[in-house]
Amino acid sequence: MKTAICYYSRHHGNTLKVLHAMAGAGEIDLIDVTRQKTASLADYDCVGFASGIYGFEFQKAVVEFARQQLPQGKPVFFVYTYGGAKGTGAKAMAEIAAQKHCPVLGEFSCKGFDTFGPFKLVGGIAKGHPNDKDLENARRFYCNLQKKLKK
Repeated sequence: MKTAICYYSRHHGNTLKVLHAMAGAGEIDLIDVTRQKTASLADYDCVGFASGIYGFEFQKAVVEFARQQLPQGKPVFFVYTYGGAKGTGAKAMAEIAAQKHCPVLGEFSCKGFDTFGPFKLVGGIAKGHPNDKDLENARRFYCNLQKKLKK
């Protein structure tokens, strides 16, 4: 299964750590939406979108990338990390998928170390995350997603 994951990961690289764990379980091309503004996603079996949660939502560059680049009817999945709260999670991404008639295969989320804003004053929250268990769960999610897509 050939997969592209379009992502944004900054600060502590939590989301990228999760994506590298998934990449160990299959053929995944990682596309940093801040470095690559366009991508031909039509040849992929499915497309993932990944981000940390910023202000309770997916990072805006990922949302806009999906809006512009996601082909009609392409199976998608979502991955995100969060420090304090999931917020609305992948809600905006799911809405774009629905508008483009793209089946949603699932979503994976886990805690990620966060020192943004007031969290910096207390040394951060969700220290040690994503941890080994989170990364194993990410690999398992991607393996199950591959099985689901093959059916």
